[in-house]
Amino acid sequence: MQITNDQLEELEFPDLLAEISPFAFSHKTATKISELRPFSIDEAKISLKKVSEFLSSFESDNAIPFNEYEDIEEELKLMLIENFRLENSAFIKIKSLTEQIGKLQKFYPAYEEVFATLNNDVKDLDFRKEIIEKIDKVFNRFGEVKSEASPILKTLRAEISHARKAIQENFNKALTSLSSTDFLDDIRESIIDDQRVLAVKSAYKKRVLGRVLGLSKTGSITYIQPESVVKHQFKLREDIEEEKKEVDKILRKLTAEIAEFQPQLSSYQEYIFDLDLTRAKAKFAEKIGGVLPKINPHKTLRLVNAYHPLLLIRNREEKKQIFPQTFTLTEHNRILCISGPNAGGKSITLKTVGLLQLMIQSGILVPVHPKSEMFFFDKIMTDIGDNQSIENHLSTYSSRLKKMAGIIREADENTLLLIDEFGTGSDPELGGALAESFLEFFYNKKSFAIITTHYTNIKLVVEQLPNAQNAAMLFDEHTLEPLYKLEVGQAGSSFTFEVAKKNKIPAFIINSAKKKVEHDIVNLDKTIVKLQQEKFEVEKLKSNLTEQKESTQNKKENLEKLNEQLQQKLFNFQKLYEEEHRKLQFGNKIEGFIDSYVKGKSRKDVVKDFVKILEQEKFRKLGSDKDETKKLQIVKRKITQQLKKENVQEKIAETHEKLEDKRIKERAVWLKVGQRVRIAGSTSVGTIEKIDKNQKVTVNYGMFKTQISAEELERI
Repeated sequence: MQITNDQLEELEFPDLLAEISPFAFSHKTATKISELRPFSIDEAKISLKKVSEFLSSFESDNAIPFNEYEDIEEELKLMLIENFRLENSAFIKIKSLTEQIGKLQKFYPAYEEVFATLNNDVKDLDFRKEIIEKIDKVFNRFGEVKSEASPILKTLRAEISHARKAIQENFNKALTSLSSTDFLDDIRESIIDDQRVLAVKSAYKKRVLGRVLGLSKTGSITYIQPESVVKHQFKLREDIEEEKKEVDKILRKLTAEIAEFQPQLSSYQEYIFDLDLTRAKAKFAEKIGGVLPKINPHKTLRLVNAYHPLLLIRNREEKKQIFPQTFTLTEHNRILCISGPNAGGKSITLKTVGLLQLMIQSGILVPVHPKSEMFFFDKIMTDIGDNQSIENHLSTYSSRLKKMAGIIREADENTLLLIDEFGTGSDPELGGALAESFLEFFYNKKSFAIITTHYTNIKLVVEQLPNAQNAAMLFDEHTLEPLYKLEVGQAGSSFTFEVAKKNKIPAFIINSAKKKVEHDIVNLDKTIVKLQQEKFEVEKLKSNLTEQKESTQNKKENLEKLNEQLQQKLFNFQKLYEEEHRKLQFGNKIEGFIDSYVKGKSRKDVVKDFVKILEQEKFRKLGSDKDETKKLQIVKRKITQQLKKENVQEKIAETHEKLEDKRIKERAVWLKVGQRVRIAGSTSVGTIEKIDKNQKVTVNYGMFKTQISAEELERI
């Protein structure tokens, strides 16, 4: 997109970026956000999808496993230096970054439908688990080099431990033996250079064998390391030096090994920076209620309940009301001319459109209704506010004309023009004529434009152009207060005399002014005011009717859903009844076989009859798989006929009660934590994790958990 820094400033884009930057984890990402500019169309669409997907993770239980991190840009440069050694903290940062990539590569595929675009970014990264393994082999979880990092280091640390123990024991013995003498000062011992020393009275220093390490300020105390400790102390120092050399050797070797993965680590860092930026945008979208509107390939801009994001933030902090705007621009309605009183919201409407367009083309979600639609412009050109130049000795009007000359050179059918106070700054009649010519030029260039004006001739020209529309910022003529509502389709009055009256200009001056103005102009202004008020009332009525219509539609949809649920319950009951009735019949037949066998019927005949039943059941199941719908209809008809003939409702009820009691008793036995179960009719198997007092069961399926009534579970 083509836009100058001055125009970005006019639309407050840097201020918007300053609101997003604090959400970044890294200072480098925050700097990148502050330098953000509109992307190409393809880049912007991908960025918008990623931000929208990340935003959805805040609103669900599927939190993306991405936390604060430390960048490794400096380490990536240093590790390539031959025989260089990275510090302990650098390896921990490298490991943490690599682990983040591993977690994300496992996380996204499990929710690929939700995070498809984010998954595309991370799935192609070459995840190298060896990086983590090599670092874990050397470092413990506290970021310290393990003794097991090398056999030599293990031996040295064992000797160091032994030397420290010997020093401790021998010092304690010396202290104990001298405690019974008068050689020691009252403080008995002290610490010099991290070493325990005896606090010997200087008068007896030659009586105590050992190495003198210092004197007190007064010279009355001599600090002596006992002779029995000295050799162990030297051994300890020697071992510590050797330990440092060995650790240095280990870390240099590890640095060289990790340096082999520098290309992969560099790609991890680049990806994490981008993900940090995406997250920051998503957090900002969460703050302002940003959404991803429909992005049109054709030129249709339809903003529904659009808010200026910075004004939205400020008004929320100050607990002030903010008013959204709704309007449409298309190829057949390219120019919108907004008129109305000062301080009514005209300039804010211009800035809102411009800023939202910059946001969407920079991959930032916008605070609009989800039904909004936007498309991409090649250029945004603005003329908003006072552009007087003291350095160039240009008046406001001259400065604006100079800017207008640049806009005329650049404007085309893919340009959005945002011009405030169109035509002002010169003689009203002559300036209005020039502004009229500008407007006709932009119209013929097929540019998209939103302009504000007080000039009546501009409003009249717009009314005559088929692909342009007037709009007004509504004003209550009774309270003389702006309503901050954009009304598309009519020109607005500037309410010159009404605003003057509100600001306590004497009535005789206002009346004098009215007499000086042509009678027709005053009448036209009054007519505009009256029409505006009437249209506002009509719009209010229309809004109420729309709300009632939506309410009625919602009730209708709820009734349809309820009807569907009842139909489904009826179907389920019929299916359950069929199954239970079949089991009852089958049980009666088995009972008959038992009675026959008890009464003397041969086992062979009983088995033969039983096999016939098995074949019938087999045929029934195969048939039901082929034509389930037809089977249900036949069963329903048979059940209806049977109920009419046999009047067995009471028997069925009793049977259901018995079966239900049986199920409850069986469930009480197997329903416990750790039991593998599935939902009736489902093939997915889970494990019971928790059982509430009200028989609500939490089932763990590995990748997710669900809570369900115990009655709907089957034991595996």
